[in-house]
Amino acid sequence: MARYVGRGNVRKRLEPLAGTLGRTSYGGGSARIETVDETLTVTPPFGLSHEGEYASVELGPLFEALAREHTVAAILVRRGGYAVGVFDGERLVASKVGTRFVKGRHKKGGSSANRFRRRREEQERELLDAATATARAVLEPYRDRIEFVALGGDRGAATQVAEQLPWLTARRLERFFDVPDPRQRVLERLPYDLYAAEVSEEPARP
Repeated sequence: MARYVGRGNVRKRLEPLAGTLGRTSYGGGSARIETVDETLTVTPPFGLSHEGEYASVELGPLFEALAREHTVAAILVRRGGYAVGVFDGERLVASKVGTRFVKGRHKKGGSSANRFRRRREEQERELLDAATATARAVLEPYRDRIEFVALGGDRGAATQVAEQLPWLTARRLERFFDVPDPRQRVLERLPYDLYAAEVSEEPARP
């Protein structure tokens, strides 16, 4: 079963295996490490271009990919708030957060429910408009530097905001970040997850 592990912890986990008997395969953006006891597949978050086969545990190309720093934009949107930021490596170099009240769902029917629904939709549009304006203001100055963009919060809302900046489309990360209500502290903690690698482990076959 795959899970996301911070890059520092991945390195600690694998370092004792370096150079030991086994087999390492690089390809398709992942490293597959087979030892006497187990097989691990590690996929760095921002790609792994190296390809090759080794008759031992060869971790150099994997560690290089994990250690590489990138300029990453983040757009986090949920009902009631949004946060936009730019990270240079793990350092937050630009950010802005905001809030917009959006009503919860109405449990009663009738005309009052319709009025409630229309008001809720209006509030959702206001939230998305504000988040989009913020994303444009924060990210445009870094347009030539941003390599990747991470979306998080509510998938539909964050995607709608990102779609208003078409130049981000080709830079979106496949992983979606399920974060709590977007706040400054949530944004500041995001680098751990941004740089976490996908790791799957399985015991060696008898």
